[in-house]
Amino acid sequence: MSTKSYILDNGAYTAKVGHTDDDAPKVIPNYIMKAKSERRRTFIGDQLSECRDKSGLYFMLGFQKGYLLNWDIQKTVWDYIFSKDCCKANFFEMPLIVTEPYFNFSSIQEGMSEIFFEEYEFQALLRTNAGNLSCYHYHHDKPSAKCCLIVESGYSFTHIVPYILQKKFKPGILRVNVGGKILTNHLKEVISYRQLHVMEETYVMNQCKEDLCFMSTDFDRDLKIAKMKWPKNTIVRDYILPDYTTVNRGLIRTLDETSVSRTIDKDQQVLRMNNERFTIPEILFHPNDIGIPQMGISEAIVLSINLCPEETRSHLYNNIIVTGGNGCFPGFEERLTKEVRALAPDEFDVSVTVPENPITYAWHGGNLLSKDPDFFSLVVTKEEYDEEGFSACHRFDV
Repeated sequence: MSTKSYILDNGAYTAKVGHTDDDAPKVIPNYIMKAKSERRRTFIGDQLSECRDKSGLYFMLGFQKGYLLNWDIQKTVWDYIFSKDCCKANFFEMPLIVTEPYFNFSSIQEGMSEIFFEEYEFQALLRTNAGNLSCYHYHHDKPSAKCCLIVESGYSFTHIVPYILQKKFKPGILRVNVGGKILTNHLKEVISYRQLHVMEETYVMNQCKEDLCFMSTDFDRDLKIAKMKWPKNTIVRDYILPDYTTVNRGLIRTLDETSVSRTIDKDQQVLRMNNERFTIPEILFHPNDIGIPQMGISEAIVLSINLCPEETRSHLYNNIIVTGGNGCFPGFEERLTKEVRALAPDEFDVSVTVPENPITYAWHGGNLLSKDPDFFSLVVTKEEYDEEGFSACHRFDV
């Protein structure tokens, strides 16, 4: 069996793929798009870079509400990922580590195992949760930690998952139904209502969210600043929308810079982003604000820890780690520490870590796991699958 493995962290919005030898994974959009400018062609994954005009893109995703439902779309993306154009894999010699959602349906698990063993003919498979890989990565970096709490905030949901002695504690797993998709959609609605109709511009508004939004550490103070006039208002920024001739990604400008550039180019479309910059990510902490009757991330963390055995709680508060795309908002670590500290009992220390790149953290955990001496005892080989069928894969469900 090859010592090289192929790691696929198959998220709902992006797939992180690469071999054991790679320093970092390729982050590939996990969907198919159609553009108004090129009606005949579909763009798979990172082929979007070849699209001339990205306005009004139509997205087709394999994942709906966090679970893999549209197999045709997902299979098309996988075919592209495994092709020589993207990240070629030698299936017959390599084991594959692939991630799946928590509490995945067995019908989806069966379909995934069938595709990887029978269509791609991978020689061995390890199907696991991204949180397991993040936990392995964290324990690799900090071997003294007995427990950790993974806060995985991605495209569809935010999961809070406690790990005790590197095993996930299922009664403590919670899900907050807020992820990056809801934030982008809400930003589209707010901007469409206040300034410019952008309901069809999901791609551009997602970039706008990534470029400009931040997590407020003092919401009331920032609201007061946002009500002031420039230059006392240090939050307001102009976002110059891409026209796909001279500008390919939106540009951030202060108000002074905009007035100068406006005299040069009068056709620029500009969004003025003021309190939207911090009220959009705030939904992660207060889903109630937009009518989602759920607790925010900080309350969910405290509830999750209280569902765990008493002797583990001090360890869990001291080892909170944030992964997933929403962890990229500036100020997230500081804000989460502040919120959890306010809710946690005084005798516990609270430590929140947001890794350098929260998006690829789980992939790097998979990379480290593939080099573990015990790795091959975890996988199911093609011979076992051919002999026993899907029942051979039940060892993944621990």
